[in-house]
Amino acid sequence: MKRKSYGSIPHIPGSRLGVGDKTIVEGQEKIATLLLRDRFDEVIVQEKLDGSCMAVAKIKGEIVALSRAGYLAETSPYLQHQYFSQWVKRNQELFLNLLHEKERIVGEWLSMAHGIRYELDHAPFVVFDIMSEAKRIPYDLFKMRVGCALPTPYLIHRGGPLSIENLKKLIKVSYHGGEFSEGAVYRIQRKGEVDFLTKWVNGKHKCGSYFVDEKSGEAPIWNWLPPQC
Repeated sequence: MKRKSYGSIPHIPGSRLGVGDKTIVEGQEKIATLLLRDRFDEVIVQEKLDGSCMAVAKIKGEIVALSRAGYLAETSPYLQHQYFSQWVKRNQELFLNLLHEKERIVGEWLSMAHGIRYELDHAPFVVFDIMSEAKRIPYDLFKMRVGCALPTPYLIHRGGPLSIENLKKLIKVSYHGGEFSEGAVYRIQRKGEVDFLTKWVNGKHKCGSYFVDEKSGEAPIWNWLPPQC
């Protein structure tokens, strides 16, 4: 691809920040957590999952597995990304039926533990966006198209603003079999279209605490492995 598969989501002030992370502006924070602009705003909050952001695209009628940076997953030096490429090939019929030309579906690949271990009872690819270039399709259309074919992040809240205080009460546990919840992604829609995204990350989360650089020869910790392993 000539662009990243997925960009960075800015944080709500008070969220645990990593190196290079940015926060949203005060007006956006107010919409997400305190007061909508008017009846045309809607706040959708889902659990944030901790894995490797990956994508599957339909390009010239073919299904390709991509890294977040937009490169072929099969060319990655990391075993978890190569496993993703293999998994996509085994499920390419699903993606051929799901995606339109030049679209990509993006999600969290949970095969290898990064900062949270998961006991998965669903597929290791949890999807959260279908995109064409930089445009996201609306939440309801996304859910309708994905249906039961792939897991999506647990819906924590939908409607008006959700304060961080109230969010913390709702994510005391992970809804995807994690040791705890990493946090949440806020999706603000206006007049049925995606306006902006923001996220809040739990201070309990230590980024990459389980992560092993696979090139070092150390053994990674796996949440999921392909059947042949």
